[in-house]
Amino acid sequence: MDVPGLWERVDPAQLLLLRELAEHGSVTAAARATGRTPSAVSQQLKVLQRRVGVPLVERAGRGVRLTDAGRALAGIAAGVATALAVAETDWAGYRGGAGGTVRLAVFHSAGELLVPGLLDRLATAPQITLETYDEDVSQDDFAALTAGYDIVVAHRSDDVLPPDRGGIEVRTLLREPLDVALPLDHPLARRDRVRPLDVIGEQWIAPPAGFPIDRVLTAIAARAGEPVRVVRRTTHLPLMEKLVAGGHGVALLPRHTTRDRAAGRLALVPLADLRAGRIVEALARPDKAARRAVQVVLAALLEEAGPYRDRAGAGPGPVRPG
Repeated sequence: MDVPGLWERVDPAQLLLLRELAEHGSVTAAARATGRTPSAVSQQLKVLQRRVGVPLVERAGRGVRLTDAGRALAGIAAGVATALAVAETDWAGYRGGAGGTVRLAVFHSAGELLVPGLLDRLATAPQITLETYDEDVSQDDFAALTAGYDIVVAHRSDDVLPPDRGGIEVRTLLREPLDVALPLDHPLARRDRVRPLDVIGEQWIAPPAGFPIDRVLTAIAARAGEPVRVVRRTTHLPLMEKLVAGGHGVALLPRHTTRDRAAGRLALVPLADLRAGRIVEALARPDKAARRAVQVVLAALLEEAGPYRDRAGAGPGPVRPG
């Protein structure tokens, strides 16, 4: 007697649910991501497990975790999700449409730099609805956000290898240099460049540990051979700018984002002897990146970032007091 194949035994929707469990790490989180109740998710997983005939999840403390078979099937489910998205895109193309809603997560300063122009570019695609959300997390945590958004704009310091992001498509948008922001009356404000030894003794305003700017501060400390003294921590760059302008410390700030607001308020001076910058990237799961509407938004993002990307190798043109 013939044994039924995998596709005769399972429902693709249940496979995709297993994939969400693998991505989110808990039944509760998978339920939240898919708009179901935890009990409904558990029930569907039990049905899937019964149909494939092997354990897919096992108890782990108060929660569950995937077995080896569960992880293997979740990997297959990722391929299924991508295939379904490609099929949907092809069908939409046949019907002459590329519409839908695209959910974009972007950290604050990249949103300020890119989102207004992105919206202008998407005015030619009224069939696409772009929803934007603020998400600013440690650089190693951006990949996990792709489970809940179609596109995630992330940043990472360019002095370290990127974290493991297996199964995530990555598009580099731009590299943004980080300059030392100084009060206009600071003795170093008129310099063309400053070295780590010049600024290591300053009172620093910085984002939380694990953010790209903080990692560059760590590199400054390593180069200077002394610890950095951080007196304030915040992720809000406009607040950092105000604090620097008011003489309450110095900071590393992204050049393109800060430049227009710096004139007449604070000096931006490049670092010498150290490559200081952050890489801004667009992350997406392959099944979401396969959607035509997502492809349109990604292309518009790349176009909007193009001028900044082209300026990455240009001279720094520091902002200094007149």
